[in-house]
Amino acid sequence: MDRNSTETIMKPTEDGAGADCRPSRRAFLGSAALAVTLSEERASALRAGGPVAAPAGFMCELMAFPERVALTTAVPAFAWMAGFSATDTLQTAYELQVASQAVLLMGNQPDLWDSGRISGGRSSGIVYRGKPLPSNSDLFWRVRAWYGSGKLSPWSSAQAFRTGEHAATRAIARYPIVQSEIRPKAIVDNGEGRWFVDFGRAAFGRVRLSRPVQSPAGRVTVSLGEAKLPGDGINPRPGGSVRFLKTDVTVGADPVMAPDRVMPFRYVEIAGWTDRLTLESVVQIADHYPFDDSAAHFHSSDAVLNDVWDLCKYSIEATSFLGIYIDGDRERKPYEADAYINQLGHYCVDREYTLARYSHETLLAHSTWPTEWQLHSVLIAWADYLYTGDIGSLAATYDLLEAKTLSALARPDGLIGTTTGLVTPAFLESIHTSRIQDIVDWPAGERDGYQFGPINTVVNAFHFAALARMCSIAAALGKRDEARRFAERADRVQTSFNAILFDHQRGLYRDSEGAGHCSLHANMFPLAFGLAPLKRIPVIADFVKSRGMACSVYGAQYLLEALYNAGLGDAALALMTARTERSWAHMLYDVGSTITLEAWDNRFKPNQDWNHAWGAAPANIIPRRLMGIEPLEPGYARMRIKPQPGSLRSAEIKTPTIRGPVEMRFESTPDIKFHMETVLPVNTRATVYLPGLGTGARVDGRKRTAARDNGFWRIDDVGSGAHVFECGA
Repeated sequence: MDRNSTETIMKPTEDGAGADCRPSRRAFLGSAALAVTLSEERASALRAGGPVAAPAGFMCELMAFPERVALTTAVPAFAWMAGFSATDTLQTAYELQVASQAVLLMGNQPDLWDSGRISGGRSSGIVYRGKPLPSNSDLFWRVRAWYGSGKLSPWSSAQAFRTGEHAATRAIARYPIVQSEIRPKAIVDNGEGRWFVDFGRAAFGRVRLSRPVQSPAGRVTVSLGEAKLPGDGINPRPGGSVRFLKTDVTVGADPVMAPDRVMPFRYVEIAGWTDRLTLESVVQIADHYPFDDSAAHFHSSDAVLNDVWDLCKYSIEATSFLGIYIDGDRERKPYEADAYINQLGHYCVDREYTLARYSHETLLAHSTWPTEWQLHSVLIAWADYLYTGDIGSLAATYDLLEAKTLSALARPDGLIGTTTGLVTPAFLESIHTSRIQDIVDWPAGERDGYQFGPINTVVNAFHFAALARMCSIAAALGKRDEARRFAERADRVQTSFNAILFDHQRGLYRDSEGAGHCSLHANMFPLAFGLAPLKRIPVIADFVKSRGMACSVYGAQYLLEALYNAGLGDAALALMTARTERSWAHMLYDVGSTITLEAWDNRFKPNQDWNHAWGAAPANIIPRRLMGIEPLEPGYARMRIKPQPGSLRSAEIKTPTIRGPVEMRFESTPDIKFHMETVLPVNTRATVYLPGLGTGARVDGRKRTAARDNGFWRIDDVGSGAHVFECGA
């Protein structure tokens, strides 16, 4: 979170207004910052292959810096990535060693564990199998790997990790909160000892004030806030849950922090400061979870989309200040739906997985009330495994996850309801909550006129999705009979859903059983979760597209998923770049927030706050759906790359995975030609989809067998390294 800036002192203009303090758009760093744009020399070198370097990117308990935390588990899990780039290269085996001293590893004498040579491509979720680990100790591990036809890497450097007291119950390791010093973007002298300071973006933290050594201490009035008045001043009555605070402090040469409690603010006003205010005098101290700002990058030919990406990426970092995913400053409380959108975004902008897992398992034990939020827990659990390849959380929470499918509320036809008499105290206890109620969307005014009934369409779409994920979870854990049982339940729900909740005259899904209304929500969720039969999709997709953004910032996640599932990339891109009231551009340019809002505008939720990561859907939608990069197998062993650029002319991205970053760029001439370049990490494979232009596809300059697949060219089994794809004229 490096946001230091050059000092800027601005004087008021003659009419009393200061210079423009709106956030400036970031300058595009270009390909030099990324290595996404491939030179012929680099592509040739990658295809030829180079030396097999030692593994890199180590993780212990999903932590890149496990020495910072005392691990309480007796059996930690390890992960790494290849330390080199090469074409079509897979790991075939590995050997892992653990020792009480680094020198023992250097002498190849591990005293705690030597795994020996273990065949396979796994490089994450490798569980410790050695002697009992001593508690309260500094320990060390290293790994080497075999690749391709038998090339052996050197041993990695030893990574340290610390153990604490072994816990009797499961505890997720997480980092302590860190602080970043942020210098002002602008300082305005308003005369008579009154100063206005703009830090460029809001952050959760406090302001640090200090005077030059030669200046005497003095009493000043400090105001902090998120919203700005016209000119150079903070809005003292911003409304809702937008923050403003005024306090008096005595400031001398020794730094003083204000206020007492961490709060979100972008602007500071100081009255009674008679010295010249400098960059060293006033510093924003931002609290946040450790975050690697260089782990992800996106830039495209659309300036609004670039700003939306920056807004949403930063929202993931800024709202992490409590060390758990929360719903914003108003409640400072975790919720499952918020956590899911936050999780997906976090995975796409940083190679960091501990905060998502900690938030998830905390919510499993302390659930919230909405019905769909319970079902989100299963989606979060599967995403955790799919992105990390670490099965530990699934194994530890399996029984509770099964309860979270809400199958106990099912009728004989498989559909569930929360007002049918099946919600008993024993049921509520089984899912760790005190009440349950269908929510559809929030705030309530964002439901597109939804008509509730005993059997609600949105709830049952989530029920189907949870059952489908539980089938995959059971299979991953080797529970074949249970996987078959979940598959049968999912099939029953899908059949009943399409028979009972579908209006054949309109060709749309009803809001609930027997309802006469068909809302956006009743149709976008079935489309997002793959419930609709193929022959019904065109009519449903046209309806969903026609409704626009008739949902909340939370619902936008699933609306965009639905549009991309239906192949409507143009419509999804139009929503992400819109300048309407219901848009991310409105948050940035009109409202003036630099973190995503809880609702599209105060008009839709008068008590909203300006720091809700559940409004940051583009942080995951841009990498996962627009650029199309998603894991198909746990730990990114296999991925899908399926860009849907819509009208976008060009874009480039770097997105992290547990096996290393994926880099990609494309140039598109709609309906004429598509050119794409990728760099995939060693030990991964991809199924690549290209727009179905022309008569086929070329890979690295050669004609490649490609199958027609629902309007795309599909190229199977693309290996690691650098590749160039083309189709069309």
